[in-house]
Amino acid sequence: MPKTEKDDPRVGYWLQNKPQKTKVVLIGFPSDEGVRRNGGREGASEAPDKIRQELYKMTPDAEETTLFIDLIEHTTDVGDLKTSGNLEEDQQKLGNIVAGYLEQGVIPIILGGGHETAYGHFSGYAEANLKTSIFNLDAHTDVRPLNNGKAHSGSPFRQALEHETSVETYLVAGLQPYSVARSHLKFIDEHGGDYLFRDETNITSISGFFHRHESERLMVTFDMDVVDQSQAPGVSAPCANGIAADLWLTAAYLAGRNEQVTSFDLSEFNPRYDRDSQTAKLAALTIWHFLLGLSQRS
Repeated sequence: MPKTEKDDPRVGYWLQNKPQKTKVVLIGFPSDEGVRRNGGREGASEAPDKIRQELYKMTPDAEETTLFIDLIEHTTDVGDLKTSGNLEEDQQKLGNIVAGYLEQGVIPIILGGGHETAYGHFSGYAEANLKTSIFNLDAHTDVRPLNNGKAHSGSPFRQALEHETSVETYLVAGLQPYSVARSHLKFIDEHGGDYLFRDETNITSISGFFHRHESERLMVTFDMDVVDQSQAPGVSAPCANGIAADLWLTAAYLAGRNEQVTSFDLSEFNPRYDRDSQTAKLAALTIWHFLLGLSQRS
């Protein structure tokens, strides 16, 4: 249980309460059926609870305590969506939940799950009939075609871009040149998107991506396989030359600060392959940094 002493409060104390006015919600999406279909390492379905365990133990920001607490006093963890293993149905359920919060002006933070989480996340915008741009921090483009007509963890952004409710822009950063097919880049180009490879991905370029789109809304999705495997070993597809954890965390903070960001998800943390909870702690700290950024919006 998180500590509640006045001199040592923990984030979990607030997240387990039900505020009168909700501004932010945490939703777990314990699915890795899409990873299985894509031939990846299963186990991401166990991530939401592991992330919570670490996040709940963290304290509010020591430097901006009042602002941080003001936000988490209006943040609640609504638990996990009950998944069935039918990926398409589960994604639609997630979309229905996300749509309801978007329509209320509440910011959903979704704890995946494989990166199939992102299409369920996007489905909320489609269900609410809201146009959005998408920013993805990822080692892969995730615009692969469906497998025998079925969605998977590598297809969410192709599905989103081909949806009848158009995505205004798709932006992806952190790509590894050895993990991306030329045809995938061509697909992004043809749909008016943009991309950055790992060596081009830094604070300046990420900040530029956050502010270069014209949409009123920006859906943000972070795939943990973009982080170097020395700092994030517990992922579905480890990356030997990924970005540094400090860049990843700063990007989460910038996403929170950006007033155009209306939702956030974190995907592909796989507890089965973690080491001493290293990746779980980084995942939780990612959510903490996003909340910190949210708390400092002017």
